[in-house]
Amino acid sequence: MKVVIFDMDGTLLDSQKDITISVNHVRHVNHALAPLSEKFIVDAINMEVRNLPKLFYNTETYESRDRDLFEEHYAIQCTQNPYLYDGVHETLHHLLACEVKISVATNAPTQFAQRMLSHLGVAELFDVIIGADKVAHSKPSPLMLQKILEHYDFVHERDAAWMVGDNSKDMLSAERAGINSIFATWGFTPYAEHHTLIKHPKELLNIVL
Repeated sequence: MKVVIFDMDGTLLDSQKDITISVNHVRHVNHALAPLSEKFIVDAINMEVRNLPKLFYNTETYESRDRDLFEEHYAIQCTQNPYLYDGVHETLHHLLACEVKISVATNAPTQFAQRMLSHLGVAELFDVIIGADKVAHSKPSPLMLQKILEHYDFVHERDAAWMVGDNSKDMLSAERAGINSIFATWGFTPYAEHHTLIKHPKELLNIVL
């Protein structure tokens, strides 16, 4: 059995415009702060170590009023502008045609992942879509990946698995789960330590098949 686990934001789809709009909405409504750029917000989200409430809202902790407003706004905003990266749709269908199992492990809440992937017409392709709310610790913890592998009754000595992502947290989660890491250069982060690097989704086929 072969299993490919995908990160979502920055790997399958580009969501940075909508994330930025929702973060800036919270900044404006709750804190009267000026808007941040897409680059600043995406770079902050993909840092290995960071305090996002401090960076986004100048608070030491993620206050419930900020979380509630973000989730209320993003629930609608998240389907306004996302798009699949070029070659993703074809690659997913090719993997399935070759009987490769595919799932998603994202640090976004599961409800948003389901909504966005459904909006883009690919949610039904994945066996498991799991977000950070479904485990005790998000990536770079291996918990999400382990949960997906357990779904498949994965055996390391018999089966093969790859984690495809665009940041160091994805690569570290793969290493800690004992599977191969594939770094996608088209995403939100320019570089991270990895087993394999690909510059286009279709290159994945040469590795997995």
